[in-house]
Amino acid sequence: MNAVTQTRDTASARREPALLPPVDVVEDTTGITLYADLPGVPRENLNLRVEGDQLLLEADMALAMPQGVEAQHAEVQLSRYRRAFTLSKELDAEKVSAEIAHGVLRVRIPKAEHAQPRKISVQVA
Repeated sequence: MNAVTQTRDTASARREPALLPPVDVVEDTTGITLYADLPGVPRENLNLRVEGDQLLLEADMALAMPQGVEAQHAEVQLSRYRRAFTLSKELDAEKVSAEIAHGVLRVRIPKAEHAQPRKISVQVA
């Protein structure tokens, strides 16, 4: 069962064009971890939030160019990232944690208590 699925952005977020950052989703017995590639994004330019059952990611690149230097060729024309995911009811959106290092955002979403595997004690009769 897939605990997170990509969804379309909200109407307000679709107004300006943005890049879709590549994301890897890893699921284990205790939750999911998303790894999003966000090169050039400092922590202060990152907006990660949960709205209802949606996990929304928005970020702005901050690539510093030396004064007086101008790019002759730029393959990436946009400086904004955006991605949205729908979270399943198995996940505990209240306990989302995130960290960013070296251009990679790591988001951890644990499974809700009711969705966690549990051991059942068997009594001898």
